[in-house]
Amino acid sequence: MASSPAPPSRRVVVCGGGVVGACTAYFLSTHAASPTVPTLVEKSAPACAASGKAGGFLALDWSDSTPALSALARASFSLHGRLAAALDGANAYGFRPVNTLSICLPSQPPAEPASPHPLLPSWVDPSASTAPPRVLGTPDTTAQVHPGLFTKAVLAASGAEVVIGEVERVVVREGRVVGVEVKGRGVVEADAVVLALGPWSGRFELVKEVFDVSGLKAHSIVLRPRNPDKITPHCLFLSYQPEPGAKMLDPEVYPRPTGEVYICGMSKDEDVPDDPATIVGEPDSIAMLHKIAGRVSSQLKTEEGAELVAEQACYLPCTNDGLPVIGEMPGVKGCYVATGHSCWGILNAPATGAALAELILDGQAKIVDLAPFSPARFLKKKSRRGV
Repeated sequence: MASSPAPPSRRVVVCGGGVVGACTAYFLSTHAASPTVPTLVEKSAPACAASGKAGGFLALDWSDSTPALSALARASFSLHGRLAAALDGANAYGFRPVNTLSICLPSQPPAEPASPHPLLPSWVDPSASTAPPRVLGTPDTTAQVHPGLFTKAVLAASGAEVVIGEVERVVVREGRVVGVEVKGRGVVEADAVVLALGPWSGRFELVKEVFDVSGLKAHSIVLRPRNPDKITPHCLFLSYQPEPGAKMLDPEVYPRPTGEVYICGMSKDEDVPDDPATIVGEPDSIAMLHKIAGRVSSQLKTEEGAELVAEQACYLPCTNDGLPVIGEMPGVKGCYVATGHSCWGILNAPATGAALAELILDGQAKIVDLAPFSPARFLKKKSRRGV
């Protein structure tokens, strides 16, 4: 009996070289039944925006209060472990389990030296905690990656052809995607297009007509302490009031196995600029992060020998209802979107990419139910508002 002809290969273009685009490319190319190596189009460079400047913190169960997000986060946390095993994540991009603590940072240094609490890591100054630290996560439930290195490792493993160029529009004929138009290169033909450009996804007319995605500007600094070998794998979530009556801040401190320490926590709503390469941090926010770093540990004071590695900012993609948008765009066959992951983009990128690969190649996502994340949900809300 003659064998049935092989199914035609699919031409997939992924727009966006961040962590979601990279993971989508990886799971497309490693799909068990229909491995499909995509073309990935990126305006600047892979991991040039939030995917290169985020913290890289991973949590198994921190989204459990929202069932849809819980399923996505738990599936993705598991995939991170599998990816680390497959890609030598510990060496390639700093994957490791971590302890996670909550610490209340005093507004002013205490007059008398404090006694160290047994839960407090040795590199954290005893005076950095006004109350006993609380355990938020253990090595079974929290972990970390270096987000930029993770994004680049996954993208390289996908084998995707990376095209540096700006996608100007999605080309649609008779309600179906046929490609994307890249500035200076013309149309790149495709049977399926994935828009994974973070807050820049909202620049496309076909996205703007359905939902809004905004940018939350987040600041961070990266320091190399005097004695990096003394910094243990403890991620710290802080509560800090700079002065009485001031707004409470929620900074975060992530030591990395590279010997660097990442500190973030100053954010604000702001319009996203056209070019990610032009994003810079605001001096007041950067100065506050340095002040917080010094309060946490003398190891993190630049005036006492800590080396400044980076002062930076990025934009986290946010939606009106707080859920990411993952799925096929209504009314445009073959056009898929993945954005709006806010501060959990690094965590949730693997399950997002795996689900999209299944949706594109199998017609249905199995790893996680994408119905709560469908862009079509916004059509119902607009209809109720009479828009």
